[in-house]
Amino acid sequence: MQSAWPLLKILAQEGADPEGILLSTTTTTGREMAYRVAGGLFHEHLYYPWDIPWIIRRALDTVRPRAFAVIETEIWPLMLDELRERGIPAILVNGRFSEKTAGHIRSHLSFWRRVYRSFSLLLVRSEADRALLLDIGLEERKVRVTGDCKIDAILLRKEEADLGWARSIVSGGPVFLAGSTHPGEEEIVLEAFRLLKAKVPEARLIIVPRHPERSAWVLGIAGKAGPSALLTEVERAGAEKTPWDILVADRIGVLFDLYGVVDGAFVGGSLVDRGGQNIMEPAVFGIPLSHGPFMRDFREASERLGERGVSTVVRCAGEMAGHWLKCLDPDTKKAAREGAGLFFSVSSGAAKASVEAIRKEIGS
Repeated sequence: MQSAWPLLKILAQEGADPEGILLSTTTTTGREMAYRVAGGLFHEHLYYPWDIPWIIRRALDTVRPRAFAVIETEIWPLMLDELRERGIPAILVNGRFSEKTAGHIRSHLSFWRRVYRSFSLLLVRSEADRALLLDIGLEERKVRVTGDCKIDAILLRKEEADLGWARSIVSGGPVFLAGSTHPGEEEIVLEAFRLLKAKVPEARLIIVPRHPERSAWVLGIAGKAGPSALLTEVERAGAEKTPWDILVADRIGVLFDLYGVVDGAFVGGSLVDRGGQNIMEPAVFGIPLSHGPFMRDFREASERLGERGVSTVVRCAGEMAGHWLKCLDPDTKKAAREGAGLFFSVSSGAAKASVEAIRKEIGS
């Protein structure tokens, strides 16, 4: 849904009638996000039909689509077969293939070659994604690199963000954030904060667990490291009445805004092997970042941000504390701000390129 949002926004700006756009997700979370970020940009939402022949046929008979676009990796073979038989263009948008997915495709080559050949057009994020599809036998004319629509979505989120509530929570400083942390990372983060606190006594820390239901447990170990509180408690009572050195987020939907008001951040899911979390969300605010060595899900972005002086790899509490200390250095801040600006200036535009390619493919 994050990738679909900027596509819908551009279509609306170009005068497309929302009545002609039907949006589908596979989960209730996807549906809620669709109406939250893109309400008014599409005619109606439906849950994606089960990939069973009679259900697919009935769905297509009812909807009678002029074209079908699927985002990223939601690939349903029977739907694609039926679309091909009916002569309805099928377009992959923001196609991406992790190392794991690429290995799976190669180990079942004949099946996946047939599936991807059902698409009339495949728009992918990078040259590496394109190379994979060409390597398994797809025609060059069908595969184009348009970039990552999620980058456009992040820029849109920043443009529409209201950070007032977050600033009221973290007034004063300096404040550091550990975002989307997983089990095994919070202990390292807290030790890093202890080391930092010895040099910067006024420093404070926000921890945003990847799964908010873990917040009570995280608060329990945070309380041993200093005055701690849950975010909802601070919001309810007011920041001035609930002093804290360590704040633990216990609800969803707050991480992005909090990234926008801190001095530096650690991106979780990367000290333990979870593939990393979205490094581009904090990067859009131009703050110095750190992450662990496990960033396979965002490998390209983390490498490019590292090359531009935005992000740093840390492997232990000492290195994390050292990076947070550097975040207070004006030269480090400037390098991160300029590097992030360059990253987004050369990486944006995927949504517009995708819309143009889709229009050309379906003749509108």
